[in-house]
Amino acid sequence: MIMNIKSLFEEQQRAELELTTRRHFLRQCTTGLGGMWLASQSALSAIGKGTDTSLVQASVAHHAAKAKRVIYLHMVGAPSQLELFDYRPELQRLDGQDCPQEFLEGKRFAFIQGTPKMMGHQYPFKQYGQSGNWLSDRLPNFSQVIDDVCFIKTMQTDQFNHGPAQLMVHTGTARMGSPSIGSWTTWGLGTDNENLPGFIVLLSGGRQPRAGKALWNSGFLPSVYQGVQCRSKGEPVLNVSNPKGVSREIRREVLNSLGRLNEQTYAEFGNPETLTRISQYEMAFRMQMAVPEVMDISDEPEHVRKMYGAKPGEESFANNCLLARRLAEKGVRYIQLFDWGWDSHGADKNEALNAGFKTKCEHVDQPMSALLSDLKQRGMLDDTLVVWGGEFGRTPMRENRGGKEMTYVGRDHNPEAFTIWMAGGGVKSGLSYGETDPMGYAPAKDPVQLRDLHATMLHLLGFDHKKMTVSFQGLNQKLTGVKPASVVNGVIA
Repeated sequence: MIMNIKSLFEEQQRAELELTTRRHFLRQCTTGLGGMWLASQSALSAIGKGTDTSLVQASVAHHAAKAKRVIYLHMVGAPSQLELFDYRPELQRLDGQDCPQEFLEGKRFAFIQGTPKMMGHQYPFKQYGQSGNWLSDRLPNFSQVIDDVCFIKTMQTDQFNHGPAQLMVHTGTARMGSPSIGSWTTWGLGTDNENLPGFIVLLSGGRQPRAGKALWNSGFLPSVYQGVQCRSKGEPVLNVSNPKGVSREIRREVLNSLGRLNEQTYAEFGNPETLTRISQYEMAFRMQMAVPEVMDISDEPEHVRKMYGAKPGEESFANNCLLARRLAEKGVRYIQLFDWGWDSHGADKNEALNAGFKTKCEHVDQPMSALLSDLKQRGMLDDTLVVWGGEFGRTPMRENRGGKEMTYVGRDHNPEAFTIWMAGGGVKSGLSYGETDPMGYAPAKDPVQLRDLHATMLHLLGFDHKKMTVSFQGLNQKLTGVKPASVVNGVIA
């Protein structure tokens, strides 16, 4: 009986410790740190007065940052690096031959069965710019800014299905429930604009990513740091407008009343999510004025809209790239773009490298190139980190189904090697880092894991990935996880 009581007591202690956050510690700390934190946040005194109690905060960076913000362009479905960036002459020579067995033994594929055929590049490559980096003819506009870009040709992941692989890219784990890198960024840096979320998500292509909103979730961080999905067509944020018959003054009175009730709840229970709730109500109130203004691209000069290929009122990657620049100007820390439709299996025309892939390239080439040029001419590229990529790569073999080639041309998933590029924000320009084998199948030198990419991004933002931790479920959780991770110093200027 005594042992049972002791066990119950220990279990209660453990449960209380798991619920204790750093805000509990700071509030209760006898050294006065709690008072210092509350003063810096203007926490309780600001409730109901329009000041965010959680998101607007001083930087807690570990070293001088090279980047102030991130624009991440994710091509959902995984574009083929072998049709865009990774030129392999030997692969072209083996086009149509049976795949060597060493490429197949012990490997897992999403669809390939039996012995597939090797498949060369579907489009011609040339070298461009002073850097002499290789690029296919699918991205003619991008060739004009290629000297501003740093390629990493040897990215690797341990996931070969879309949903888990997308989670790996954005949260560092294949399981749902962990914070996005956008949430980690805003948790560390806060925002420069209290009227806008620090983390905004924009979608194009007609569908959400396979992993959905888990890609911009805040996980075990306070929910105020989750990404806010905005739209380039229709109402920028769902339900951002007041209901019919409800004025802004009435909404203000309602929020004041809710704020007082939530303040009493927080005083009684001390749950930091109550403060988060107050923050989000206040943020939503401020967003009613700020979001429609920043999301309206019709006030951009005609020549700027033409440069991006943007058209007001459309849901498009072009509009989202222009919005990304506008949001960056307004102080948003992390701007995430997802463009769906890059899964080039060859199962039908839309998924074919010789059909739908061409259309996708045309949709993104001009806008992403314009984004880099626009940021550069405005003096923003130096402190804005732009990242482009998918969730994995594509195989050097032609995909088959049931051991038979399909009518359209496609490639299967390849987690062994894929290409991402970065620009601005303290990375070297005109660089190609890493090299794949002659087939473009796996790294020949300088492999880079996703956790290394995350460590590098955090480093550029001023953070040591080993020190940026949150205690949760008995572990000091990190974006880079528990496996060894290293900053890729070779890409840092």
